[in-house]
Amino acid sequence: MRWIGRHRASCIEETDRGQAIIYIGLDAHKDTIAVAVAEAGKRGEVREHGKVANTAAAVKALGVKLARGGNALRFCYEAGPCGYGIQRDLTAAGHDCVVVAPSLIPRKPGERIKTDRRDAINLASCTAQVS
Repeated sequence: MRWIGRHRASCIEETDRGQAIIYIGLDAHKDTIAVAVAEAGKRGEVREHGKVANTAAAVKALGVKLARGGNALRFCYEAGPCGYGIQRDLTAAGHDCVVVAPSLIPRKPGERIKTDRRDAINLASCTAQVS
């Protein structure tokens, strides 16, 4: 049994190159992007990473920061008025990125409060569960 950090290798999903996968949910708006991170194998633990500016340089810096340690990144964000610029920037940097229709994101009945942080966390957890 191999160990990666504090976790057994059997607890962490890996790519074919042996990299641990980190799932990132993005809630994009005109000026900022809310970021949430879900690490594979942490039993559904999702944490808020914060906000970054909605610029190509900030998105690239986010990818570099999260990819430290050789982790593979899988990004997900809602389709919206911001277009596919974020998706193009992330795929050009060599990361997987999925753009999801808002109508396809599962919501609990009666969940009426919608915030950037909650949306990003929901996207990260859904991406980790589907993959």
